[in-house]
Amino acid sequence: MSAELSNGNPPSRFTEEFDQLITVLTRLAEREGAELNWPADAWEALKEAGVLGWNVPVEFGGADFDSIEMTYGYIRLAEACLTTTFVLTQFNAACQRINWSADTDFKTTVFQELVSGAKFATVGISHLTTSRQHLKKPTVGARQVEGGWVLDGFVPWVTGAVHADYIVTGGVCDDGTQILGLVDTSADGVDPQSPIEMLSMTGSHTGAVKLNQVKIPDAHLIAGPVEQVMKRPDGQGGAGSLTTSALALGVARRAIARLQEETEKRPELLEIFQPLHAECTGIYQEMFETLQAGTLNGTFSEKIRERSNSLVLRASQALLAAVKGAGFVKGHPAERAIREAMFFLVWSCPQPVVHANMREFACVLD
Repeated sequence: MSAELSNGNPPSRFTEEFDQLITVLTRLAEREGAELNWPADAWEALKEAGVLGWNVPVEFGGADFDSIEMTYGYIRLAEACLTTTFVLTQFNAACQRINWSADTDFKTTVFQELVSGAKFATVGISHLTTSRQHLKKPTVGARQVEGGWVLDGFVPWVTGAVHADYIVTGGVCDDGTQILGLVDTSADGVDPQSPIEMLSMTGSHTGAVKLNQVKIPDAHLIAGPVEQVMKRPDGQGGAGSLTTSALALGVARRAIARLQEETEKRPELLEIFQPLHAECTGIYQEMFETLQAGTLNGTFSEKIRERSNSLVLRASQALLAAVKGAGFVKGHPAERAIREAMFFLVWSCPQPVVHANMREFACVLD
């Protein structure tokens, strides 16, 4: 499928080297057992291509990609390997929050480790943004001590927890305010649990982390204590943002490209391929036209997520139907696409988007 933006060209910093990276990631994703194993080789390829600096400011050794570049990169990467790209989104989310810190020395040290690939960071922040924070006893409690803060509790969803050197996470204080900090996984009391076996992307090694009276030094405090510490002005990420839509669109593009290959053998499938391809192209162009115009807002993000979810679900099922029984066999691209498409019904999916998708399932028309 076309890799061009609405103006006919990809962002200038995406060169032939990036296309070569996509080829490598595609090959690695198709290896036997790739979905179950941590994508170490793919992560090494990202490091060599400079991708680990995408969401890090230039002054700290990064590339400081803008929203257009980031969205384009995520679409292409997800088209090659969703597992690797999902891990990257969590790494970038960590980098984004680390950059909230006002401590330049802290950021210089940590970003140098992350951009070079010497260390890996991820996030565990869902408990700070969901209804769990309103329970009588918070999932993770926070209290101030001399020289820092202590976190105690259970962080439910942490991608790559067993591989992480750092986890950006936080807790709730007795007065209801929250803090966000950088946890060094070598610290006493950090206890990553075994990864969860999931419907897809088990290789992301997502699992819970127990924090048993873990101390965060003052230098590693990123933000807080404040109410709703995650509500910070920034340009990327968050529930319903273009990040999640970009990954959904990448998986849809892969399925539609496979469907196009089937049309070469069975021309009657053109009437299925063409409208899906046109819809995918339309969403793609609308995303970048909006980003280029600087008019992105929450309402648009939500609508694009709804449409991207719908497309990836339908495109993957169309591919399965087209390839018939072969696609029902474990490891076939259609089988993989079906399972990966399900992820977008649960990952950072705003309730209005979930409801709209369910209305479509039930054929409830407006």
